[in-house]
Amino acid sequence: MTAAQSPLDPDQARRGARPLSELPPGAWRSVLGLMTDIDDTLTRDGLIEPAALAALQQLAVAGVPVVAITGRPLGWCRELTGDWPLAAVVAENGAVARVRDADCGTIRTEYAQDAATRESNALRLRAAAARVLAEQPGTQLARDSAGRETDIAIDHSEFAHLPAPAIEQVVAILQGQGLTATVSSIHINAWFGDHSKLSGARWMLRRLFGRELDAERDRWVYVGDSTNDQALFGHFPQAVGVANLMAFAHSLHTWPAWMTAGERGVGFAEVVARLLHDREHARPQRGAV
Repeated sequence: MTAAQSPLDPDQARRGARPLSELPPGAWRSVLGLMTDIDDTLTRDGLIEPAALAALQQLAVAGVPVVAITGRPLGWCRELTGDWPLAAVVAENGAVARVRDADCGTIRTEYAQDAATRESNALRLRAAAARVLAEQPGTQLARDSAGRETDIAIDHSEFAHLPAPAIEQVVAILQGQGLTATVSSIHINAWFGDHSKLSGARWMLRRLFGRELDAERDRWVYVGDSTNDQALFGHFPQAVGVANLMAFAHSLHTWPAWMTAGERGVGFAEVVARLLHDREHARPQRGAV
């Protein structure tokens, strides 16, 4: 039996994550849009899965906005997501965004920190990375590091393979230097500043629509797959984990409300199918008074 076919284990059930198939009928009829992680939520081995791309296109046709929020660098997002039908991509864990103009389709790059702060932090980030590489055997920078502007990333599972104790030690080294550090499904990301994936979500809702996320968080669905999605799992009442989130079951302290049967892009497509079904059936029938 594959992970995608396995039922939720008892510990997961106690924590509150339920199969998406148990979502009550019509529960998402008033959902306004969707926010999502990218790596291992939409993609497999760094490329978007066909089911996820088709689901994004279905959302675009239905007029449902999608904001992607990732730890990946700005340069990587330019190359990979440029043709995806997204309202915005927030990169580097809330530090920088590519925002699509709804009228003309042009894309702007915007930052959470000013230029002087970014320049000062860059020197400190390089020093922090050098210390990790010197002090923790087997560590290496993520291969997408050339595209990063506001953070550093240590590879633990994309091309390198760090055991859990080494990952914990890297996080401790980074935090000891005053950085915020999080662990995604592939990288250890670290930065200076108080931005995060959650602050990026708030930023984009305000930037795109002039609205406050905290006032309508129950009307947005967030989809993720890893430990660095936990703040968003806790903030969004309708958060969903794709099935491969179970790889991190031992280290999760905050679970999403729902879990898909499928992994990665297939799981994301499940979420979209359910969202579009609820929205379609919420429409008044022709001839109804």
